[in-house]
Amino acid sequence: MGTAAEKKPLLTASTSIVQGDELHTPPSGEQFGKRHLLAVLAFLGFFNVYCLRVNLSVALVAMVNNTKKVSNHSMEACPSIHGSDNTTTKQGDLNWDESTQGIVLGSFFYGYIVTQLPGGWLAEVFGAKKLFGFGVLCTAALTLLTPVVVNELGLGAFIALRVIEGLGEGVTFPAMSAMWGKWAPLWERSKLAGFTYAGAQLGTVVSMPISGILCDSDFLGGWPSVFYIFGVLGCLWFAVWMFVVHDTPGKHPTISSEERSYIETSIGLKQRLRTPWKDILTSKAVWGICAGHFANNWGFYTMLTSLPTYMKQILNFDISENGFISALPYVVCCICQTSSGHIADFIRKNGYLSTKNTRKMFMTLGLMLPAILMFCIGYAGCNHIVVVILLTFAVGLGGICMGGFNVNHLDIAPNFSGTLMGISNCLATIPGFLGPYIVGQLTNNNQTRAQWQIVFYICSAVYLAGTILYLLLAEGSEQPWNQQGGEILTFTGHSSGQPPKAQSIGGDDQPSNLPYNHLNEEK
Repeated sequence: MGTAAEKKPLLTASTSIVQGDELHTPPSGEQFGKRHLLAVLAFLGFFNVYCLRVNLSVALVAMVNNTKKVSNHSMEACPSIHGSDNTTTKQGDLNWDESTQGIVLGSFFYGYIVTQLPGGWLAEVFGAKKLFGFGVLCTAALTLLTPVVVNELGLGAFIALRVIEGLGEGVTFPAMSAMWGKWAPLWERSKLAGFTYAGAQLGTVVSMPISGILCDSDFLGGWPSVFYIFGVLGCLWFAVWMFVVHDTPGKHPTISSEERSYIETSIGLKQRLRTPWKDILTSKAVWGICAGHFANNWGFYTMLTSLPTYMKQILNFDISENGFISALPYVVCCICQTSSGHIADFIRKNGYLSTKNTRKMFMTLGLMLPAILMFCIGYAGCNHIVVVILLTFAVGLGGICMGGFNVNHLDIAPNFSGTLMGISNCLATIPGFLGPYIVGQLTNNNQTRAQWQIVFYICSAVYLAGTILYLLLAEGSEQPWNQQGGEILTFTGHSSGQPPKAQSIGGDDQPSNLPYNHLNEEK
């Protein structure tokens, strides 16, 4: 369970140096290593994270009473795809208006934003395994209490519960970024991280339609079953995670020496360094990541929390159809995230583009394509098929950003990748509560296509601003402050068979005769 003492590093002064492409080549004959097992379990972890996060978006449609319709809704909402307004959906008992629903949907993120920075720091100091695991467990256990809190304690207690759930889940992304800082070889960063975070999209894809079906059934009372089932799944995942996963290759008791050497020679041995807060907060590369992350999350979170409401109130889909159709964008997003990671690593490894230009290309595609599609939704009128297609790709193509900002933390500062993820995800959590709040204010007693089109225009504008800022500020090479300008011990090999010679470098020195160090990566 991760209690094994850390083994001594495989790279020492008596170790012959691994040169050139050998540094970037996986162990011969390897099919499935421990880093791949970590990726699978982390994928399932984020699957659970998003099941627990988004199930409320669908369940809320069944929890509230929507029989009170305002006049301009009946005039401007689209007719049902079946030819008549949907009046057969079961109605809930909660009389929460759109403004209140917006606050409820955003309440999770008030807690989520608080633990972003502490999450990155704690993961780097105490280890990411337990932090990630207990973060998911906290949210899963509290999710099981949701029906009791809603029915017995009321709105205020429910909002407080969601805030606490957010506190627990807020550490997950910084913790995983720190974990990959110790496990992901240089040329596998994008694909391992991309696969891992794609679990979030699959969790959305699975939880939305299943939540719709459960809400429309009588199983365990209808909508309460959504919270019971996904809460139990999260608890089961936690048990497996704690038993199988280890913080570093050096702590893993059964990892092969070849895989461990491959990982450690590629990423370099991790050091316990003082966090250079001033350098981080004044780095334009960090702010470029923050801008791209914020823009991506604005559209993603706004749609994640509000899309089921739009599908019901404007497009008039019933609850079971709602869940399936609301999940479609995340099928596309999952595919885009996974494939963009592989493609980005392929481009970088083969030298077609530098790391910086690769990240900028993927961010431009991942933000501007959704911006254009969001802008076009208003011109599709009530053509259900066209609107659903536009929404599906407007949200789904945002997954291309996985080849951009989401792994850029590892490019510029692998020693502090958890902290950087904490900073950018902290700022990028603001859309999680601000987006639903704005939607609630715009549509409160005013559920019209015109009001929702304002929501889509805002998303387009934020995407455009994020693209511009990322292109101006982003970097692809390791920043000097990642090593704090101190000495980096490296070794040069000799064909004569003499012992390797220790050499220290610092700052921006990039001697061509040295084995790989992060400062040598192409900018």
